[in-house]
Amino acid sequence: MKKATAITCVFLDIGGVLLTNGWDHPARKRAAANFKLELAEMEDRHHLTFDTYEEGKLTLEEYLGRVVFYQKRPFTRAQFQRFMFAQSKPYPDMIELVAQLKVRHGLKIAVVSNEGRELNAYRIRKFKLDRFVDSFISSCFVHVRKPDADIFRLALDIAQAPARQVLYIENTPMFVQIAEGLGIRSILHADYKSTCAKLASLGLQNAEGVIHETS
Repeated sequence: MKKATAITCVFLDIGGVLLTNGWDHPARKRAAANFKLELAEMEDRHHLTFDTYEEGKLTLEEYLGRVVFYQKRPFTRAQFQRFMFAQSKPYPDMIELVAQLKVRHGLKIAVVSNEGRELNAYRIRKFKLDRFVDSFISSCFVHVRKPDADIFRLALDIAQAPARQVLYIENTPMFVQIAEGLGIRSILHADYKSTCAKLASLGLQNAEGVIHETS
């Protein structure tokens, strides 16, 4: 039987894998309730402009101007932005898992994510993702976003790793399918325990293969 090619590089999403999503519908719903905004109108405006923000073609200031501050509000942009950033929470077990795998198996780690610049920078800094991630192929930096396959091609070029040596961990089924279409082995992430088991089946075990239960 032909031996599978060894994995030398791991691509990761941030939202839904290492951290909670940065600015998803539940977060916007909480913001609308907290600041007494009309959610439906906010959602309409968000969907019209968020792709442009994530592609790095709008600043957060401009995005908020279109979505929230197109009229006078009884709160400041700084107050809203603080609330927005505070919605990000870590998945410590996943962060530690990836950090351990990098050291144990000598892996390159690259993030491939759709995020706006200011939110991306905050999340990298706040949760110290740069202590184990070698490169960030964020939509705001490369001006292309998933589901465009070009973001994966860019990631392969930046990582200087052939697709057959790359593993991608992602929680969105469509993005997994696109990566697999480029020859990148992928794990559809659902939870820490099942991802550990899938990693182990590919020869990537953490801490002597021990799976740590989350508290």
